[in-house]
Amino acid sequence: MIQPHTRRSILEFHMIFRVHNPGFTNFTQLIQLSSYRQMEWKNMTSISEFFLLGFSEQLEQQKVLFGLFLFMYLITVMGNLLIILAIITDAQLHTPMYFFLANLSLADACFVSTTVPKMLANIWIQSSAISYSGCLLQLFFFMLFVMLEAFLLAVMAYDRYMAICHPLHYIMIMSPGLCVFLVSASWIMNALHSLLHTLLMNSLSFCANHEIPHFFCDINPLLSLSCTDPFLNELVIFIIGGLAGLVCVLCLIISYAYIFSTVLKIPSAQGKRKAFSTCSSHLSVVSLFFGTSFCVYFSPPSTRSAQKGTVASVMYTVVTPMLNPFIYSLRNRDIKYSLKKLILVRKSHSP
Repeated sequence: MIQPHTRRSILEFHMIFRVHNPGFTNFTQLIQLSSYRQMEWKNMTSISEFFLLGFSEQLEQQKVLFGLFLFMYLITVMGNLLIILAIITDAQLHTPMYFFLANLSLADACFVSTTVPKMLANIWIQSSAISYSGCLLQLFFFMLFVMLEAFLLAVMAYDRYMAICHPLHYIMIMSPGLCVFLVSASWIMNALHSLLHTLLMNSLSFCANHEIPHFFCDINPLLSLSCTDPFLNELVIFIIGGLAGLVCVLCLIISYAYIFSTVLKIPSAQGKRKAFSTCSSHLSVVSLFFGTSFCVYFSPPSTRSAQKGTVASVMYTVVTPMLNPFIYSLRNRDIKYSLKKLILVRKSHSP
């Protein structure tokens, strides 16, 4: 804020200068207005924290939400870590499909750990505050893992396409080097993509209202609090984010178009069921993830509200990562067998 004595000095100087130099009145007004604006922008950019409004401010509802989200978080982390452990310990699962599944499980565990622990901590200490740097850090990791999940699902669709449509060349094409390259490229590209959005968000100035109607720092609620024009941010989201999402969706559509075309040509019904069974788990996860995320980010503005957006976000940020281990373990015989073997070995070694 401009101190009273500073504002008085500026006005006195302005009046004296106006009397002696009436021709420069407009010029001095522009200088004064510019100085005011610069000081106002400086005040707006010095933000120390935001406030995450979450779901409810009522204490009883917060207790229920704390127990519910803590349960879902523990189930998600334990389920995905079990999938990773089963794939690492079982040599029969050292194939491209399960290598990608292990990375997807890792992304799911990190994805849910980006948002839920902070929400649980805020409910526990009865505070909705998150620091400015903490909010940007949460935004970075959230965008990293949400896009990484989309990329990994697209890579897994390509893997299923090669396994079903080109089975004789599958081992040669899906070599360990290519698998590592696809996963590494997904991590690196999405890290750079998230860093770009975070740096652009850091360049914005924010108004006096620091309340985010969400349970984590998502990009759209943050842009709505900006006092500066977020045109560049929205342009980057539209071009780079839209292009990345389009590539993933096209990869999924094209891969499954070829898969369905190939499976329908199989003469026996048993052969068709066996081919479809290898894709059913992946299709279920794709439907959950992309269906819920599209509802959040591509719903019409007339039907969009903060409360509905928050509830819909829970579906793809918490529920989908929690269901993924169950979908893959219940519909995949190899995973079920490996998990049973892992549990039996631990029981045999326990005192």
